[in-house]
Formats: sequence, structure tokens, C-alpha cells
Amino acid sequence: MTHIKKYSQLVEYMDKLGLFHMDLSLDRMEKFMAAHGVFDIPVVHVVGTNGKGSTSAFFGSIARAHGLKVGLFTSPHFVSPRERVQVNRSMLSREVWVELANVVLATPGGEELTYFEFQTCLALLAFEREGVDVAVMEAGLGGKYDATNVLAPGLTLFTPIGMDHEKMLGSTLAEIAADKAGAIRHGGVALTGPQEADAMMQLQNRAQDIGARLMYAVDLAEPVRDVTLGLKGIHQTMNAQLALAGWRWFAAGHSIRSESQTEAFGMESTFVPGRLQTVTVAGRNIILDGAHNSHALTALYAALNAQGVRPGCVVFACLKDKDLAPMIPLVQGLTDGPIFVPTMVSERARSADLLAESLGDRAQPVSSMKSALDMGAALPEPTLICGSLYLLAEFYRLYPEFLTV
Repeated sequence: MTHIKKYSQLVEYMDKLGLFHMDLSLDRMEKFMAAHGVFDIPVVHVVGTNGKGSTSAFFGSIARAHGLKVGLFTSPHFVSPRERVQVNRSMLSREVWVELANVVLATPGGEELTYFEFQTCLALLAFEREGVDVAVMEAGLGGKYDATNVLAPGLTLFTPIGMDHEKMLGSTLAEIAADKAGAIRHGGVALTGPQEADAMMQLQNRAQDIGARLMYAVDLAEPVRDVTLGLKGIHQTMNAQLALAGWRWFAAGHSIRSESQTEAFGMESTFVPGRLQTVTVAGRNIILDGAHNSHALTALYAALNAQGVRPGCVVFACLKDKDLAPMIPLVQGLTDGPIFVPTMVSERARSADLLAESLGDRAQPVSSMKSALDMGAALPEPTLICGSLYLLAEFYRLYPEFLTV
């Protein structure tokens, strides 16, 4: 049996599992869960394509404002895997990670888990040990076979479903939505925000087929456009409304009195790095946004336009598995200036040279994030960095102080 003595060994072990290794089945997770037993934790499951992290954060922040102890499991991370598992917005210590990792490995099935499955199990153990009042679990890639889908959530929240991970989930919106709709549990309760017609139909069909209840955020929470949000951008109003609706349903089911002023404070104090985040480096404004597909880039453009912001340049890169064609005109439309395409340190990264060629005459490949920032320093503010959370990670490695409030 594998036994880990220190955190550096744990990171090495997880790296060997393969960050991007995916095996879409629940057999390993079900084996682990059967050996461990039921996790007696109220769970809110967050599923979708865009806005999962923001919605999870809004829900957690509102719950914390009402005095609850909140476990939050999100992905991916920027600098350290420890970012993925938080209790009341604080990461666990390296020592606790090692301790919990050994519990996972000692449990039958623990040594068979993939990278994401391993961290899902570690998060559940952490939340159980910490005695959280609610665990907010963000799904990873899909829904039906996502590692988080072995739980029995009291509530499943659906953020906007769009085209992404087509090679894994399907080539049409209906196919992708059908996979994500698989997260709705028999006899369970699901809540959705606005969806494209094809996606909404899949959610409705799944709920009807298995006798689950599907509700709509608009019926449980008023629009939050006049509420100050900790996360900026027009699209965040929908994420916040979904989280608020979910919170009110959860609170009612757990005999918690939800106060409007406390709800507002929770939404205002929400923070997630890389969501239309503006930072200042050497006196220059830089906007960081994790928009990584056409749906998210469209939302990013609308948010910047609403604020009257026109970036002087864009730093953009993406992964090989992204559908690039619909993203090209959206990236080009974000600025009238140059587009810098840095080489990313990732086995899944698209070639900077080929990507720059696809993006047109204003795009040019550069060797690194630092080079891109240096070249942008001579241009009008702000610099916009977008296209991949893994690209943002390279910025945060240079400036880790911006990962927290």
C-alpha cells in the first residue's frame, strides 16, 4: 500500500496520476464510497459549462454570511492543488492534505482513483472531518460520469450549459446537455438558471424521466442587478441569482432564516480569482478572466463593453481540445491592439505559433507570460489576459499575491 510522508511526495503522486487523465466511469468512485460508507454531509452539487466556480462561490459566501461552516470543492487550481479544497474560504494545511491522502489510499479502491477522483475523495474526507454544515461540490468535466456524481445531493444547481469538451461529451449542445443532465438524481431536486432551448429540454426530459423536481431560479430569487456583487460582469448577475435561489431553497429545507441584508452581504463579499479581476502591476491595470470557450468570451466582451473598457492588448492562449473556430472572431473583437500568444507550460496547450497564425495579422507568438506583459507595458491600458485558466495560472505564478483578496 502506498504511504505518503510529506506534501512534496503527495504532489508527485498526484502528478503521476495524470492531471488530464480521464476515464468516464463511476466504478472506482463507487468502490471507494462503498468501502468508506455514506458521507453524512448536506451536499449542493454545481453542474454546467460556464459559471460553476462563480456560482459555487456565491452560494458558499451567502451561506457563510448566515453563519454556516462551508466546504468548497472547485477546480482547476492555479498554483497549488490545495486551492481546490477549502473550508470557510481557507485552504487546508499541507500536513492535513498528507494525512487525508493516506486515508484515501488506505481505503479499498483508493489507489485506483484518477487525479480528479482522488481529490474529490480527499475533499469529502476533509469536509466530514471538519463537520461542515454544507459541502458545495463543483462538477469537473461533465455530469453523468463526473466523480462528484456518486453523492446524493440535496440540491443540484445547473449553470449555463454550452459547447465545451466536445470530444468527451458530444458534438452537439443536446448531447453535452444530456450528459450534464445525468447529474439529476432519482427523486432529487434540481434548480437551473437560463439555458439554451436544447439544453433546457434535456434537463426537463431527464427530470421527468426519473421523477425528479426541476425548478427555475427566476421563481425563487429576484434579479440581482441592483445588488453590489463581489464578482464583476453582467453574466455574474445570473450566477448570483442562481446561487441565491439555491441558497433560499437550502435554507428553507434546513430551517434557516434567510435575511435579505445578509444575502446581499454574502454576494458582495464573494471572491474568486480570475473572474473579471482587475489588478495593478507596476502601476498598470491588468484584467484577468478565465473565459475559455466561445460562450464565456461572449460574456466577457459584453461585460467589458458595459463598463466602457477597451483593452489596449490581449494576452490569449488556449488548450488543444477547445473548438477554436468560433473563438477567433471573439478574441479579435476584444481589442484593436495586438494579441500576444505566449507559450504555455502544459501538455494540452495549443502551439503558440499555430494559434497566432490562426488569430490573424495582429497576433504574434511570444515566449512566456512575462514577455507578453513586458510587451504590453508600452500599450494603452488595460492589458486583458484570457483564454484559459491555465494561462492565468502562469500569471499567478509570477504574482501569487493576487490569488487572495
